Amino acid sequence: MPLDSALNSLGFAKPPAQTRVVVAMSGGVDSSVVAAQLAEEGYDVVGVTLQLYDHGAALAKKGACCAGRDIHDARRVAEEMGFPHYVLDYENTFREAVIDEFADSYLAGATPVPCIRCNERVKFKDLLETAKDLDADCMATGHYIQRQMGDTKAELHSAADGNRDQSYFLFSTTQDQLDYLRFPLGHLKSKDETRALATKYGLSVADKPDSQDICFVPDGNYAKLIEKLRPGSAEAGDIVDVDGNVLGTHKGVIHYTVGQRRGLGIGGLADPLYVVKLDVDKKHVIVGPRDMLATRRVPIREINWLGDEKFSDMKERNIMVRVRSTRPPTDAILRPISETEAEVELMVAEQGVSPGQACVFYDPDSTRVLGGGWIWRGA
Repeated sequence: MPLDSALNSLGFAKPPAQTRVVVAMSGGVDSSVVAAQLAEEGYDVVGVTLQLYDHGAALAKKGACCAGRDIHDARRVAEEMGFPHYVLDYENTFREAVIDEFADSYLAGATPVPCIRCNERVKFKDLLETAKDLDADCMATGHYIQRQMGDTKAELHSAADGNRDQSYFLFSTTQDQLDYLRFPLGHLKSKDETRALATKYGLSVADKPDSQDICFVPDGNYAKLIEKLRPGSAEAGDIVDVDGNVLGTHKGVIHYTVGQRRGLGIGGLADPLYVVKLDVDKKHVIVGPRDMLATRRVPIREINWLGDEKFSDMKERNIMVRVRSTRPPTDAILRPISETEAEVELMVAEQGVSPGQACVFYDPDSTRVLGGGWIWRGA
């Protein structure tokens, strides 16, 4: 009989009742289904929810997570399924590790992705350590991504449902973290299957809407949040073309992102203009034609590599990359510079590649996620 037949559904050679699993519960339907499913299978489930920001602000916003109503919903699911649930106050940690960097990056003219930093620095770091402190064998989440055992180690793979795949936001998951994490929803073909499971378990959150936007931005107005966090940051300046000619004025660089066309207030020109660069020091919003947004060479740093070979030993490798969460993977060549830096050459130029976004690496011959890094301006 194969050895694998002795393993439970989480990959441990012991009965579910003797396997403790901490489930990171945001209060949404995904993590609630994970917790309910594992509890029904007989695992020793412990639910943990992180309070990441002010209750009052969150209660007024629909589609947020990790505060207010969602904490109540997570606790209710735990009561319904009969397992313990704890709420941990991580407001200070979240602000220091995620919100402050978001503000500073935005002020520097970048387009940050705070959800990645939250996974990297809070959920898969501090919460994971808490799970180990609770003597859990593993930690499970409701993310749509797959963990598969390869020939030598656990591998990260895209979700079966391409529309729900969250690999872009989880590229910085380290090998040590991947060894400990479990993603029970990654194999599902659609969100409808998740909601059907929620209905099967009789969960009160079965029809709860998905979370939207960035959780700590109550109304989706990033610039308003930045002004609150960094008073005086919205200083007026000039909108200029690539030759330095002044075309108009703006109320603050923080109101603009690379690739933006609407809201520039410089209509009446023969050809449409786009934001092609932000010069924070000069307080300039630089605009140009659409073709100036096209980029083929992308400098990457803070690389997390999940491939089998040593990263710095490679000269170059053909891969697929995603340079924005809303774009499909595209053919590229990865050229390492050091253990944590590389240059990516895109086979077809992409428009609007922006510093602060992630560049995620994929195996062109499978669903495997090979890691990724952060796009920056280069030296």
